[in-house]
Amino acid sequence: MGDEDVADRLAQVAAALPGGGEARPGQVRMAQAVARAARGRRHLVVQAGTGTGKSLAYLVPLLLGGSRVVVSTATKALQDQLAGRDLPFLAAHLGRRFSFAVLKGRSNYLCVQRAREVAGGSERLDLEGADEASLGQLGREVRRLLEWGQRTATGDRAELEFEPRPAAWSQVSVAATECPGATRCPSGEECFAEVARERAAAADVVVVNTHLYGAHLASGAAVLPDHDVVVFDEAHELEDVASASLGLELGAGRLRALGHQARPILTGAAATAVDQVMEAAIILESALDRAAGTRLTLPFDESLTAALTVAARRLGGLTSAVRAVEGDPPAKARCLQAAGHLDGDIATVLGLDETRVAWVEGTPAVLKLAPIEIGPLLAESLWGEVTAVLTSATIPPRMVETLGLPAASTDELDVGSPFPFEEHGLLYCATHLPDPRRPGADAAIHEELEALIRAAGGRTLALFTSWRAMRAAADALRDRLPYRLLTQSDLPKPALVAEFSAQETTCLFATIGFWQGVDVPGRTLSLVTLDRLPFPRPDEPLMQARRDKAGPAAFRTVDLPRAATLLAQGAGRLIRSAADRGVVAVLDPRLATAPYRWELIRAMPPMRRTRHRADVEAFLAEIVSAAR
Repeated sequence: MGDEDVADRLAQVAAALPGGGEARPGQVRMAQAVARAARGRRHLVVQAGTGTGKSLAYLVPLLLGGSRVVVSTATKALQDQLAGRDLPFLAAHLGRRFSFAVLKGRSNYLCVQRAREVAGGSERLDLEGADEASLGQLGREVRRLLEWGQRTATGDRAELEFEPRPAAWSQVSVAATECPGATRCPSGEECFAEVARERAAAADVVVVNTHLYGAHLASGAAVLPDHDVVVFDEAHELEDVASASLGLELGAGRLRALGHQARPILTGAAATAVDQVMEAAIILESALDRAAGTRLTLPFDESLTAALTVAARRLGGLTSAVRAVEGDPPAKARCLQAAGHLDGDIATVLGLDETRVAWVEGTPAVLKLAPIEIGPLLAESLWGEVTAVLTSATIPPRMVETLGLPAASTDELDVGSPFPFEEHGLLYCATHLPDPRRPGADAAIHEELEALIRAAGGRTLALFTSWRAMRAAADALRDRLPYRLLTQSDLPKPALVAEFSAQETTCLFATIGFWQGVDVPGRTLSLVTLDRLPFPRPDEPLMQARRDKAGPAAFRTVDLPRAATLLAQGAGRLIRSAADRGVVAVLDPRLATAPYRWELIRAMPPMRRTRHRADVEAFLAEIVSAAR
């Protein structure tokens, strides 16, 4: 279809929206660019500001062009929006028949075979005839899951009316690294995960999360059905998600889980192999604890190398013992599958080279490994195979280069936003405050924050770069402010946002997880404060490795783009509709004084700017007056 045809059809679709509407100019430009990209098999990177309507802008031209599409999202909220609203709407109003499906990772679906084994008592959790008192909470949750499994049509965990603890869900599900495949499973024909894959294989549009797409790449394109185009919505997350998906995590817990899998299978003298793996888990746990908080370099310290070598040797013994078991029960196949993946991961860690970085973190300590540069891997496995559309409200600087997109066959476009940022938004930098990195800066920041919140009449989302800073501010201001103050510690994220939205003057203090993915239109959110410029931590191992690789250009090529993207995402929480008005206040004077400041400012929404609190107080007074 030509540009005019795309514009006409998008206009028809927009007119069918609730209350009627018109296709926005930026939305039309984006849709036409997507159509050209699909026809010409060229990659497209589109920055589409808040309010553009980017999901319709890529879905309409791709569906009209007959492309088979995978849409990869970074958040569950967007996945739900696509599957629950946008695609059903288009199915009713596009004027072209198409099918769509949502596909999740295998562990999101109840495993019919596992459920049968647990219900039958073959996995040491015999539920037959057990009363409520003897079951315990874990057993009661598993029983609820088994009962649900008898009536669910999809087996999708998202349909549950309660949130099971991980230990309960693991009794009735399997990871992709454990599943031997439908052809080797007695319940393969009834498998919920396989049914979901079959639906996806037959669909014109498949919605997935970016972690699953990363698993697809890591598996050699064996997870998702063939497709012509992949759309990475929320593309600013792609580098980090792909790094995690193409890396690995290794801890003592994986050895223990394998031992528990193997114990019901191995009896008599063969059970010694399980005990040896459990002992190897203790050895590895001790070595990882000693290495916690460190970036690993070759050669590893002696105790960690020894622990990994012992683990690999004892895994081999366990694998041999399981293979020797007569017959081919499903539990045996799952155990061998998990052991094979674990053995491969240990070999990868022991074979660490300069293209990857390894480190140990967490409690319990876990060894993590990730590629330092994701671009070469994506260039090898993705960009030459399908056409890609990458879009976000905030496209990180240098993203084309970072992701390894071929410059000769990649187009870039910025369609802006339809919202009146310059009239409705004010960007304030508190230049009189001390550098937030200086000792004793907290008191001045808290005083400024109190004044701003009072001027806004509450109605504030205060964003912090650390839990320590958030807690310190909440402790300092809770008794000084006449408004309800919530913190990220109080409730799960969806419930917290609902509480914040419900009472207009409420304030919410939160950390990095709330700098993006929070959508609260209206007067409830009139002030967004950012405590400091969100540069990556200097001791974060993957960032350290990327800085080492970049050399003297590290700050501008590693740290600055990430800070600019996150700063823009945080500021983007403010204006969420054409009627919204408010202030973004940055409590870090570097935004006005640092030599790199314009790279940060240019990444943010185009608001008017001021250094004077009096301007902010006057602007907020207008908003508060209108609210009254």
